[in-house]
Amino acid sequence: MSLLQVFDNQLDKIVLQKLLFLLSKQQEKSSYHFVPYKLGCFSFQANADLITLSKYKLVYSSQISWKKIDNRDYLSELSAKDQASLKHVKFHFGSLSREDLIKYTYKNFPFYAINSKIADDVLSSDEYKSVRAQKPAHNENILFTIGYEGISIEQYINKLILNDIKVLCDVRKKSFSMKYGFSKSQLKHACESVGIDYMHFPELGIDSDKRQHLNDQKDYDNLFLFYRSVTLEKETVRKEELLSVLNTNKRIALTCFEANVNQCHRKPLAESISCMRGFSAELKHI
Repeated sequence: MSLLQVFDNQLDKIVLQKLLFLLSKQQEKSSYHFVPYKLGCFSFQANADLITLSKYKLVYSSQISWKKIDNRDYLSELSAKDQASLKHVKFHFGSLSREDLIKYTYKNFPFYAINSKIADDVLSSDEYKSVRAQKPAHNENILFTIGYEGISIEQYINKLILNDIKVLCDVRKKSFSMKYGFSKSQLKHACESVGIDYMHFPELGIDSDKRQHLNDQKDYDNLFLFYRSVTLEKETVRKEELLSVLNTNKRIALTCFEANVNQCHRKPLAESISCMRGFSAELKHI
């Protein structure tokens, strides 16, 4: 809201994302994180926040712009450091056009342009070569596992990109999350928007009622003994499907919530798959 206020209460939607990205580079602790999207740096969370603000009649959304429509002075409520960061962004980038901002971010932060549909049009051949060089490309066959606890959807997606993961396999029983970005439709959209396929394997999850009384590692270990002997013994077809996805795509990731892989069923699941006939990949937890 302060960013909109500084720029006369209205910004083009793409310009706002670029300025917010540049503002984040001025902050010691970024308010938002970004992914390489179809027009460069983009924050799913910031866009979702703006949509929420529009529902509360604090901003107005047109097809191309966001407009602040309440009278509150948000800038005065910021810390001195954040006010200074906003003034820096206004001074250095306030006069740039939409096209100039896009080109500036592409040249100076080429990773965020790797999925851009227009990078080759707005950059010179050498600049575009620098962008292409940022795109991860790995040949090793790896079965990854990843949890999303404690990180934003953007940080999570960037982990997938940097590890050149081709397919995200959601192994939660229920793919709903109170955390923004990680419910099924949100996660599927975020993945597919950066070229990563999404699949859901709910049969390989654990019922929530079996997770109610987990107080220490011993409780988790006992749960996973049950999971190995019951669920994984029963769901051989789904495990075969996962192995087929791995063998076809070479680099896939199993995902669930927990940051600590020793407290998540994705570890025994991955280990079970690694023991199957036809498995020839590395197993890696990220």
